[in-house]
Amino acid sequence: MVIVGIVAVCAVLLVLAFLVPRLSRHPERGTQRTLGAGSRVGGKAPGILGRALSKPFHSSSRAVSRSGSAGRRARGHMPF
Repeated sequence: MVIVGIVAVCAVLLVLAFLVPRLSRHPERGTQRTLGAGSRVGGKAPGILGRALSKPFHSSSRAVSRSGSAGRRARGHMPF
């Protein structure tokens, strides 16, 4: 269920970044902030468990960042 949510956020962010690149930065930063908080909380667990709990949030944060940058990059390649 969480994976579907992250995929949906990435898809929405990709379309938003393609259509309105400047306005897409605020939702991207909000999502990054939320995922960063989850990663920090998960990382407070001791040892290997902390790394295991924070890794999904870190990889989701990377996916959101790549999605937004890919939309803005594609918009930059368009002739209009």
